[in-house]
Amino acid sequence: MAQVEYLGTGRRKTATARVRLRPGNGQVVVNDKPLAEYFARDFSQMIVKQPLKLTETLGEFDVLVSVEGGGLSGQAEAIRLGVARALLEVEENYRAVLKKAGFLTRDPRMKERKKYGRKKARKSSQFSKR
Repeated sequence: MAQVEYLGTGRRKTATARVRLRPGNGQVVVNDKPLAEYFARDFSQMIVKQPLKLTETLGEFDVLVSVEGGGLSGQAEAIRLGVARALLEVEENYRAVLKKAGFLTRDPRMKERKKYGRKKARKSSQFSKR
């Protein structure tokens, strides 16, 4: 018998997370490592679990994540979006709760590109009158 899986994709900055929810006992595995091992900071772990806590499904699903690109906080927020989208496949009634909390909104803020003649996107060298 095939295992039931719910899929969700999340993106934030340059991070992309592919999330799979399986009925289970609440294990969270990120890139073949336990959540606490992959994200050392408690804050990042909390961000990943927020949609599950909000919908009261924390112990019901095993979360399997493949994430790449970006930094750790961008990856954590990408996973949060992916988990929220996967939960919608489980139960469509979660939409109102997740939307109100802002977990279904893709954060569009990206790093601005560097411009020529500047040190970064907007930082320039100090102005010299002479």
